[in-house]
Amino acid sequence: MKSVFKALLCGVTALSASFASLAGAADAYPTKPITLIVPWAAGGSTDILARVLSEHLTKSLGQPVIVDNKPGASGNIGSAMVARALPDGYTLLVGSMSTHAMNPALMANMPFKGVDDFTPLGLLAYVTNTMVVNPSVPANNVKELIAYAKANPGKLAYASAGPGSTNHLSAVLFEKMAGVQMLHVPYKGGAPAVVDTVAGQTQLLFSAGTQTLPHVKAGKLKLLAVTEAKRSPLLPNVPTVGETIPGYELAVWYGAFGPKNMPAPLVAKLNSEINRVMSLPEVKAKMDGIGVETATSTPQEFGKILRHDAVRYGKLIKELGIQGE
Repeated sequence: MKSVFKALLCGVTALSASFASLAGAADAYPTKPITLIVPWAAGGSTDILARVLSEHLTKSLGQPVIVDNKPGASGNIGSAMVARALPDGYTLLVGSMSTHAMNPALMANMPFKGVDDFTPLGLLAYVTNTMVVNPSVPANNVKELIAYAKANPGKLAYASAGPGSTNHLSAVLFEKMAGVQMLHVPYKGGAPAVVDTVAGQTQLLFSAGTQTLPHVKAGKLKLLAVTEAKRSPLLPNVPTVGETIPGYELAVWYGAFGPKNMPAPLVAKLNSEINRVMSLPEVKAKMDGIGVETATSTPQEFGKILRHDAVRYGKLIKELGIQGE
């Protein structure tokens, strides 16, 4: 009996020491530079967000937080590097709804599992996703656009950054819920999709406000709606698609991730720092200027969003038979 008690006591002592070690590691962290991987090229809204985050984390954590762009394979190359990294907090990722909730359903032979291979650290921001048309389209709101599309089945052409992109998914969800038939014109990236919609080669585009709003202000595109569940604080007078088609919603988010199995004290410390940075007035102002709405969350709340969207968009992508390139 004494030996059993002794063994249990040793086990409890070891477990306590383990927790103390984790807590101590979190207190000391970081003791060396941190790499923040962005799985897209420099210059985009994700890269801008990551660099703002790294600047402020460098100041508060006392170690350099270095942005490392690893573009390719629709964000999979950089994301896979983080999935394979040690869960010690020194290799982090700025990921998105597309890399973690869409790519696993779009692509065969994925190098990671979007939900299971990462530790959600916190929500960072939402992109204001807009619905715009060329001024030649005789529609000034979503209701009028639906009527026009129904009167011209298969003739209204919408652009996208490629099969399986958020532009594409936004449009096919609109087709399905509005009961219309349109023509998909895929491009190799968002920039040419915007250019041809401005030129009138295509008539409709769902895309980030970072790409569309300058053309809206110039009178070269008409802004009909945003795709989120609620009106954007950045565009309070612009309705949502869901105000015309109840239940329509497509929110494009960015979030911070680490590899799976990161210690809870380390996750809590990083989440606290990330939320603090995303709440800074100067950060909110800078991101507002490019059509990105900053956000905060607990790791658990962000994990719930991730799991919900992975199921929702995975199901939709398979139902519609969409395949990525």
